[in-house]
Amino acid sequence: MARIRAALLAGIACSIAAGEAQAGAFGLREQSAQAQGLSFAGAAAGSGGLSSMFWNPAAVTMKPGWNSDFNATLVVPSAEFRTQPGTFAPLTLLGPSGDIGQAAVLPATYTSYQLSERVFIGLAGAAPFGLITKPNQVWAGQTYSRSSKIFSLNFNPVVGIRVTDWLSVAAGPTLEYFKLTLRQAIAITPTAPSGFLKGDDWGVGFTAGVLIQPTATTTFGVGYRSSIHHEIEGSAFGIGQVRANLNTPEKLSVGLTQALSPVFRVNLGFEWDNWSRIGSPAIIARALGRPVTALPLNYRDGFYYSIGGEYDVSPQWTLRAGFAYEVSPIVDANRSTRLPDGDRYWGSVGASYRYSEKIQFDIAYSHLFAAGRNRVALVPGEPLYVAPLAYLANTDSSADIVSVGLKYRWDTPPAPVAPAPIVRKY
Repeated sequence: MARIRAALLAGIACSIAAGEAQAGAFGLREQSAQAQGLSFAGAAAGSGGLSSMFWNPAAVTMKPGWNSDFNATLVVPSAEFRTQPGTFAPLTLLGPSGDIGQAAVLPATYTSYQLSERVFIGLAGAAPFGLITKPNQVWAGQTYSRSSKIFSLNFNPVVGIRVTDWLSVAAGPTLEYFKLTLRQAIAITPTAPSGFLKGDDWGVGFTAGVLIQPTATTTFGVGYRSSIHHEIEGSAFGIGQVRANLNTPEKLSVGLTQALSPVFRVNLGFEWDNWSRIGSPAIIARALGRPVTALPLNYRDGFYYSIGGEYDVSPQWTLRAGFAYEVSPIVDANRSTRLPDGDRYWGSVGASYRYSEKIQFDIAYSHLFAAGRNRVALVPGEPLYVAPLAYLANTDSSADIVSVGLKYRWDTPPAPVAPAPIVRKY
């Protein structure tokens, strides 16, 4: 037992910090109730209304006057590990993981103001990264994870310019707060205390985007969110004060909205997240002034493909639906017990109700399900393995997501221009 405890103390920084970046690798796409109903298809082209600013800041130019868009999303994930043969025998006596998923509510708000005929300003607030997972306190994989909590907030003021009637551009800085608290058992006994890593940081980046409307029925958009450098400062069990450099991935979003009739539109979307940028950052002990371990993350890039359609049932009601396929940055080689993520499918439905010229309500529901069975293999030869605590498991993950939104126009829309009277001569 003493030998096992010593091995855990030696490996705890590596395994906990790896969990940190695994959580950082879990980007949160749920930033718009309207776009969610389309599985976020066409979000970069404005299919989410003002909330499309998350994918493309040039969407700030799409709404005249003074507008706000408030969104709240309930995410209910589910995943449970099924321990497989080959697991270190004493671990199997600790019991099952239970459902490690933890429900969370994600806020996102957007405001725009038109300064002149062609100049707009806006402010977006969102939570682009996050994770909450918590298995049973005592379980077979407790030496690799007991809880994971990641919290982020991102504030993005933008300036948009309607260059011509068919071209708009926008850009602005982003200020991001990132905080984590991660725990795991330091022994394989049921009463083992938890080791930990915790820390936080503020970082700065930028967004930019362009909207092109070559015809009255076609809108094309491209948006970019830069990488943000975080120097996480905090403490780790058995090490003391530590810091770790973490660079979040760039995001490139492309969207297309095509009206096929006055009441029906098709939307297409593509997103690329540069998760391979993370690499294997070092964990530095401040007392020593040097790295004590590295984070063997080595994620691959993430990709997201989506298609959706929306239909105006009446001037008040719009219905929408969408489907997407997501290629996860997490594969068998870098999957841990903190985030058993993998490729997945999205199915979504949604609706909007325009109560008045100033008020609109949005609602959407999505179900996410794994494209295949995900495998966790913490065994000799794998970077997260702590000898002799081999752990093998299979898991199927899913999630249910419900999002609601409220759009409000603060100023009074101008009255529609009446057609000129017909002049008759008798």
